[in-house]
Amino acid sequence: MATLPGGTFRMGNEDAYANPGDGEGPVREVTVPAFRIDEHAVTNAQFATFVKETGYVTAAERFGWSYVFAGFLAPQQVRATRAPAATPWWRGVEGATWRAPEGPGTGIGDRARHPVVHVSWDDAHAYARWAGKRLPTEAEWEYAARGGLDQARYPWGDELTPRGRWRCNIWQGDFPRVNTGEDGHVGTAPVDTYRPNAYGLYNVVGNVWEWVADRFTATHPATPATDPRGPEEGEGRVMRGGSYMCHDSYCNRYRVAARTRNTPDSSSGNCGFRCAADA
Repeated sequence: MATLPGGTFRMGNEDAYANPGDGEGPVREVTVPAFRIDEHAVTNAQFATFVKETGYVTAAERFGWSYVFAGFLAPQQVRATRAPAATPWWRGVEGATWRAPEGPGTGIGDRARHPVVHVSWDDAHAYARWAGKRLPTEAEWEYAARGGLDQARYPWGDELTPRGRWRCNIWQGDFPRVNTGEDGHVGTAPVDTYRPNAYGLYNVVGNVWEWVADRFTATHPATPATDPRGPEEGEGRVMRGGSYMCHDSYCNRYRVAARTRNTPDSSSGNCGFRCAADA
């Protein structure tokens, strides 16, 4: 884990890249105390140890299915599965779990260092408690992801591909039909791919969405805040960082200020987490 001294930073975003309704703004002054945070997302190998020692059963395993990107499925699987009306590239696949990311017949044998996916907020919370850690607050996550840069768009600055080099795992090409894999990956990448930010954190944008502790709200006070924790009630939990499926044509949420939400029992093939702890 990286130990961060804490401090005051400008959280949020109000520029043209902000997504209306996501509650990225207003830009506000936030102070966080010292804390520790995982340098990378929890891996399949780490999650497997947790399951082996506890017998834990994930939400996807209990429900019997989870969402898989249609591009990873055979045509007959696509035709046989259901999709949300607004996002037809997602398919509810029976038997898709963290052990079988694309459904029955697939596995994680060659993905030990890839981030675990098909984990719900509840699953992530359970793992963190077992590990003697917790999920980071949304403010902690953004403070860490920024790596000390003030209002930069990405963890390394404002340019997506400095000197023509990819620094994160997102979609290139024509979403959702063609992913050229120009960044080296079309699905998840190992958790320590690309250079870390100035705080030593890997892949805080792109690769997989990361659950954080807070419940979702799109309304934030413009006044300074210290160690904010989000609302006490609400159905949605916050996810940060974007994923390998993000593309500027519909989802430019691979920015440090970007955010979205989902219900705490939801899972998909592009969402994982990292843990935090008090310093």
